[in-house]
Amino acid sequence: MHVDLPEKRYYKIGEVAKAFDVNTSLIRFWESEFDVIKPKKNAKGNRLFTPQDIANFKLIYNLVKERGFTLEGAKNQLKQHPEKTIKNHEIISRLEGVKAALLKIKNQLE
Repeated sequence: MHVDLPEKRYYKIGEVAKAFDVNTSLIRFWESEFDVIKPKKNAKGNRLFTPQDIANFKLIYNLVKERGFTLEGAKNQLKQHPEKTIKNHEIISRLEGVKAALLKIKNQLE
């Protein structure tokens, strides 16, 4: 899952939902279910997500949407094996980047 967000200090919930191609209600739900998501709130009460929150959303998205974990399974995976889960996700993300680059080269050669 490639998330296209510009580098910022904080992201609004709509930006996060759009980047992950999900509804804002799912973002709020995951926030309530996973304690690793801790957005700040501005004076109006709007959620402001940090780059660390986005990294955690990527992990949760990968576990739930791409690998088929249940919410409980994803929570357990993040609690029991956080380093392994993060490392595996980083490796997969890098490999996906390499694959995309190779496909781009292949298409240019055709």
